[in-house]
Amino acid sequence: MTPPDYEYLRKLLKDRSGLDLSADKQYLIESRLLPLSRKAGLPGISELVQKMKGGSADLTTQVVEAMTTNETFFFRDKVPFDHFRDSIVPEIVKARASRKSIRIWCAAGSTGQEPYSLAMCLKEIGATLAGWRIEIIATDLSQEVLEKSKAGIYSQFEVQRGLPIQMLVKYFKQTGELWQINPDIRAMVQHRQLNLLHDFAQLGVFDVIFCRNVLIYFDQDTKVNIFNRLARIIEPDGFLVLGAAETVVGLTDVFKPFPDRRGLYRPNAAGAPPAKLPAAAAAAAAPKFAAMAGR
Repeated sequence: MTPPDYEYLRKLLKDRSGLDLSADKQYLIESRLLPLSRKAGLPGISELVQKMKGGSADLTTQVVEAMTTNETFFFRDKVPFDHFRDSIVPEIVKARASRKSIRIWCAAGSTGQEPYSLAMCLKEIGATLAGWRIEIIATDLSQEVLEKSKAGIYSQFEVQRGLPIQMLVKYFKQTGELWQINPDIRAMVQHRQLNLLHDFAQLGVFDVIFCRNVLIYFDQDTKVNIFNRLARIIEPDGFLVLGAAETVVGLTDVFKPFPDRRGLYRPNAAGAPPAKLPAAAAAAAAPKFAAMAGR
């Protein structure tokens, strides 16, 4: 791959996905795109770039998806899910006792392990949420990973990574060497293709936003822009969950760290006020809730 090819790909990825690759990440592009080149019947990345420059929109989409598909597994990093179970859900249940509904957004849902981990956490709570309306929206840039998430089918290797054995037995059905998550858990998660660089106000307003291990790849201005837009679609008493290597500190004051809970943040009333959607617009924009009544 020539330096001009690398610069072309860097710019393309920054413009299309926000991925900000430094000058020394050529190895990453080669590891992700050489298999794609061979699959397309091309000898190397230079030929791939030439075909993209020739106007192959489908190939360009495949390149962006190949570079932005990140590793994920069930209950990844464990701590955020402990916070969800021990801090977030109890507070939300108390605060939403009158309306009995929770809206959660997984902003980089990938192949589904994160949103389904949250769904299983809520299912485990059981009677406390009987009659509540639960909505989990999983979005991702890649349509391919969203299709895998919708199917909810995972290999033995995938279910062994982070998933407690009792949850595997309780919430999955084995078919040959594969495991499929049960229909009632799959029904709790809705999927949408979405680019975080684009407007996401149409999703409505959320009580909880998981935006983990994706902002780390963006430059500072892009991070600030996304944080400011997240603040507009989160409830004033909502929760933002970031990855272990991500923070709002030093970037924006629209969120503040939650005391003694690493990676957990809340809207900051002293910062820029969240410009919430009007109730009627939010209701119109939001899809129907998945009910947990009687479960």
